[in-house]
Amino acid sequence: MRAERTRIIVVDLVLWALLSCPVLLKGDPDDGGSWAGVAFGVAALAVAVLVWRRAPLASLSLVTALSAVENLELVTVQYSLAMAVFGGLLGWRSPRARPALLAFGGITAAGLVLVLAVEANLWTWPAQLSSLLFTVVVPWLVGRYIRQYAELVRTGWELADRMEREQRAVADRARIRERSRIAGDMHDSLGHDLSLIAVRAAALEVDRTLSERQRASAGELRQSAADATARLRDIVGVLRADDERAPTVPADEPVGALVERARQSGLRVELREERRPGALPPMTDRAVYRVVQEALTNAAKHAPGAAVVVTVAEGPESVGEPESVVVAVGNGPATGPPSGLVGGGSGLVGLDERVRLAGGELAHGPRPDGGFALTARLPATGTTATGTTAGTAAAGEPPLPGPGSPATASARELRRARMRVRRGLRQVIVVPAVAVAVLGVVLFFVDQYIRSQSVLDRESYERIRIGDARSEVAPLLPEYSLEQRPPGVDPEPAGAGDCVYYAMRTYDWSQVYRLCFRDGRLASKTVVVDVANEEDRQGVSSP
Repeated sequence: MRAERTRIIVVDLVLWALLSCPVLLKGDPDDGGSWAGVAFGVAALAVAVLVWRRAPLASLSLVTALSAVENLELVTVQYSLAMAVFGGLLGWRSPRARPALLAFGGITAAGLVLVLAVEANLWTWPAQLSSLLFTVVVPWLVGRYIRQYAELVRTGWELADRMEREQRAVADRARIRERSRIAGDMHDSLGHDLSLIAVRAAALEVDRTLSERQRASAGELRQSAADATARLRDIVGVLRADDERAPTVPADEPVGALVERARQSGLRVELREERRPGALPPMTDRAVYRVVQEALTNAAKHAPGAAVVVTVAEGPESVGEPESVVVAVGNGPATGPPSGLVGGGSGLVGLDERVRLAGGELAHGPRPDGGFALTARLPATGTTATGTTAGTAAAGEPPLPGPGSPATASARELRRARMRVRRGLRQVIVVPAVAVAVLGVVLFFVDQYIRSQSVLDRESYERIRIGDARSEVAPLLPEYSLEQRPPGVDPEPAGAGDCVYYAMRTYDWSQVYRLCFRDGRLASKTVVVDVANEEDRQGVSSP
């Protein structure tokens, strides 16, 4: 906590020193400034730096006001850097855009009022808008884009972490579910054996060749078998998932019967048994059955119409390795229409747990021809791997499918963050372009307005006399004059003094008045012709 506070203080001090340098350099009394102005500017910047983390809009408003005091056009060496920096920090720190947009609108309106009240020159306001756009608004847009990009990166990492945790949870649930299925298989097989024990005990209980004590012991044995069967059923019922029904397929159904049922349902499947006859351990036998069952189910879901080959063979012999059985199920690419079935993505995880508990290894992945292959190597003896780590999958095994489908909340959150970043990038590019276009339109209309207000009527022109004081002539002149000498008019004669131009007619600058003042008095007044405009006007009016 203390280190973080120290870092913040150091960053703020460096920022204050950086923003104060232009004020110190330009505010030198030898450069037309004053030490009082320097002290005030540096102190105001200190306040702005002090509050920018909590109120960045207040910091921007303060430095904008300081710049307006120096120049209504907001183009100042002292505070332009501070305006750009605090504009960018405002976009970076503020999550909402509306307060900043309202502030920009308020600054624009206040600037127009100040221009009309102080200078009465509309040309200052477009210059002020230009400065506000490129010094404040563009850095603000860049700051917003940086903030949105950082949020996108943070959201992406949070989504990845969340998906990883959810993926682990899905895998754990699949393993638990597979264990419950194993428990169900145990119930089916053990329940059948316990039922046989109970039947035999009942037969002994009524056998008259036995003594009373032996018949009583047989009755106790029958009751104990029945109670064990009931307890086994209750325990397995608790282990089953809520939406999982008890298995309807006999627990001792062979793989051949399973393949035959799949073939009768329309699946193109071929069974190849390449092992010597002999019983497998119960765990291995059930694991072989589950491997084939899951592979056929996946083939029916994801590769409709494809031919499936099921191979059950003896594992390759090697020194020191126990006997094993290898189950390989492969299918080609889909040739029929999509089945419309969607898997939950946890079948292979549960199958891997089943094979691991049986002491085997499972590998699966796509084939070069576009199909899919699944291979399980299982012990042919009674060895199991309960409590050990899972077998190693084949290289290139596809990652565990995760829950991050487009419909999840985390994926929607990431999509919204990406949309915000794209929108921010578009704003950085489009808003300045649109603002420049709007500013161009404003400048055009301001220019047209000023030109319309720069017309000197003939009567006032006749009343003006050479030698009149400029203060006496000013009331007779329009509010605005033409900004510059029309391009087709001859230059002012040498020694003419300060010359201004006024239009004779609205929106017609082919002939204009030129009034030249020297030493505060009117030195000359002339009607001059803009040659290019005059030729254009005559060309348009001639037949």
